[in-house]
Amino acid sequence: MSEARPLPHPWYAASVDLPPPDGPLRGARSADVVVLGAGLTGLAAALELAERGRSVVVLEAERIGAGASGRNGGQLIFGYGCEMGTLERALGTDAARALFAWSLEGMDILHDRCRRYRIDCDWQPGHAHVPIRPRQERALRAERDTLAERYGYRLEWWSREQLAAVLDSPRYRGALFDPRSGHLHPLKYLLGLARACRSLGVQILEGSRVRAVERGARVVFRTDAGSVDAAFGVLAGNAYLGRLVPELDARLMPVGSYVAVTEPLGHARATGLIRNRMAVADVNWALDYFRLTADDRLLFGGRASYSTLPPPGLAAVMRRRIARVFPRIGPFRLEHLWGGRLGITLNRAPHWGRLDGNLYFAQGFSGHGLNTSQLAGRILAEAILAQSTRLDPFARLQHKPFPGGRWLRTPLLVAAMGWYKLRDALW
Repeated sequence: MSEARPLPHPWYAASVDLPPPDGPLRGARSADVVVLGAGLTGLAAALELAERGRSVVVLEAERIGAGASGRNGGQLIFGYGCEMGTLERALGTDAARALFAWSLEGMDILHDRCRRYRIDCDWQPGHAHVPIRPRQERALRAERDTLAERYGYRLEWWSREQLAAVLDSPRYRGALFDPRSGHLHPLKYLLGLARACRSLGVQILEGSRVRAVERGARVVFRTDAGSVDAAFGVLAGNAYLGRLVPELDARLMPVGSYVAVTEPLGHARATGLIRNRMAVADVNWALDYFRLTADDRLLFGGRASYSTLPPPGLAAVMRRRIARVFPRIGPFRLEHLWGGRLGITLNRAPHWGRLDGNLYFAQGFSGHGLNTSQLAGRILAEAILAQSTRLDPFARLQHKPFPGGRWLRTPLLVAAMGWYKLRDALW
């Protein structure tokens, strides 16, 4: 029997009021739509469908928020996990422009839901991408120009001196600042999304791991103790879907990602680090990202592991990374440290589409899922309601399997990651 275990990210879990688990599924049920995964994508799709009068059952293997949706760094940013050039080359300029506009819609969907369903998720506007090397600065300046000229999206370039006025770090050469992007408490948002779903009759059953997906005129999702049959199914397991659907597994790589949270620093000390309380991310391949929490802690993420194994001495590694960014931070204690999997595709573009006519999926958010998961939920719901116009461009994106097959793809990716880390370190 599946069990809903405690959430593996202790600070997020401790900073919310967790409702008791609902589930597991027992016996046979029927619905218009059955969804695998009570993360951001699955619940976004469920809410869209319930708002349109469809009956929905969501099956979650553990607790709501146990995966990346509930434990990520909380940065809400325009765009996708890949560069827009990747989408232009694959789909053409006009389609890429439409996809970019939809990525902004994903941000708007989140804010609209917070207003409509009274979700308080500690929203803080402002986000900066920061370069360390000259080539990174050149690339960010070029991105600013491209986004303005080709996509009508204007960002601010801050000099090193402008950045120093709000960020107490000598590490960066400037910043590409977006006042529209920002950060939030992802688990608070996700739990609010779950409450909104349940208020419209969505059944969310935790501790209900799907063991088999049967395809046909009606899809059937089977767990250890029950089943749900429906006219349509949605696969929103992402990096936790595993080998349940082999053709999706081959095109997704689970990657380990880690987050550290300090003790409360006090308001004056915290705002001394980031005076405008924006979120920040560098542009290294193995990036650092960080922000302040509502209770004046420093949340610092990064140290990706492409083997999914936790790096040795992780706490010491994270302390060194924090001190490298904030050399004047003074003594601090890491109060919480956690990690887990996220899903990336080979080209970092989102992998969304349909199998067998009535089985839909969205995966491969590549570390850029807060806005795109909300968009994915809406687009999958539109397709289920016979409006597939916006899913079609995503379905046309070609996603190659990772080289090496199941056994060699991880070692090959680890080797490639070593090259990119070396490049970031040297030039």
